[in-house]
Amino acid sequence: MTGSTPRSPAAIIAGHLADHQRTIAALADLAGDLERIAGLMIQALTSGGRIFWLGNGGSAADSQHLASELVGRFERERPGLAAIALTTDSSALTAIGNDYGFEQVFARQVEALCRPGDLVIGISTSGNSPNVLRALERARDLGIATAALSGRDGGRLRDLAEACLIAPADNTARIQEAHLLAGHILCDLVEAHFVALSPPPPSPATARG
Repeated sequence: MTGSTPRSPAAIIAGHLADHQRTIAALADLAGDLERIAGLMIQALTSGGRIFWLGNGGSAADSQHLASELVGRFERERPGLAAIALTTDSSALTAIGNDYGFEQVFARQVEALCRPGDLVIGISTSGNSPNVLRALERARDLGIATAALSGRDGGRLRDLAEACLIAPADNTARIQEAHLLAGHILCDLVEAHFVALSPPPPSPATARG
């Protein structure tokens, strides 16, 4: 019986850390993509639009996480920013999946909820998730701006979205880790823009009248 020698726990840990560090360091070359996506986010919010996030599995969790950073706050006090994850309504997801097929669970919500001036951001580690592609196609048909976070070679999302950040990795875990950091950077860029436009909070003395 043949097979590879099992790696030690220390080797497994070191391998993951080294791969992670290489992936994260390579994000520095994608600053332009981050700026383009942040620009689309700022443009949508400035015009009174909303940002809609969507994805599957870990990308669904990222969608909810990043939407909450904007609605609540990332690192600074400022007004809430309109962001919605299309991954949270179990009744809509199951009804649409049952009636129209799982490929339509996001596209149908885009059709119902999104309007020109909004921004739809699709997240897919492969860039080829059918329901993410259908959602961005529907958004494009409706004249709604699109952006994406992808991985590997970018998949079909690379050409479908107006702006696409392709995580510099082939491993799903590394791509997801890069997406979360990229999402945090996007939230910081957007938040910094709106904080700069907001009046400073009143001092304690002013607040007491």
